[in-house]
Amino acid sequence: MFKGDFQMNKFIAIVGSNADKSTNRTLLQFIKRHFADQAEIELVEIKDLPVFAKNSERTIPLYATQLANKIAESDGVIISTPEYDHSVPAALLNALAWLSYGVHPFVNKPVMITGASYGSLGSSRAQAHLRQVLDSPELMARVMPSSEYLLGHSLEAFDDEGNLKDPEKVKLLEGLFADFEAFVRITAQLNNTQTQDEAIANDFSWEENK
Repeated sequence: MFKGDFQMNKFIAIVGSNADKSTNRTLLQFIKRHFADQAEIELVEIKDLPVFAKNSERTIPLYATQLANKIAESDGVIISTPEYDHSVPAALLNALAWLSYGVHPFVNKPVMITGASYGSLGSSRAQAHLRQVLDSPELMARVMPSSEYLLGHSLEAFDDEGNLKDPEKVKLLEGLFADFEAFVRITAQLNNTQTQDEAIANDFSWEENK
């Protein structure tokens, strides 16, 4: 999409929860609205994916294929994760398992991580865990370094229209989003091993690497 002479990025925003009501979904909805003049952002859900299970044909559900295609065609991905038991929720790990099984849309894909939680830490441990997962040989994403967006006490963080109430939180988000767009531009130039990296991800097997 173009806005004047400016080519807008297209980002996929993954709601990292299967809950019907999630402040992580609210955060991504705010991001979509707030940066609408800078990027085209599409929210996608993971709650309709079945529980991951390997099969002899190495096939994946149709919805996982559709998600993989959206990610592959995007300029980058934003993931907002809650924190359960100091970790990434099972539903998000389940989605990433499907998205690294016979398909590998995350290989060298720029990723920005955000997170909202009811407590004061704002999903800090879950975000650190998610970085490790995205760095795995089956995913091989390029996660923006030295960046965290931690929205604590998220039940009180939004007004009735779903906008962030704290101007400092908005300012921080604006800075991180600008950094992410710069990171996307830089990452686009780091494509000399794309074919090899995709082959490595596709051929990797934990059973063969024990």
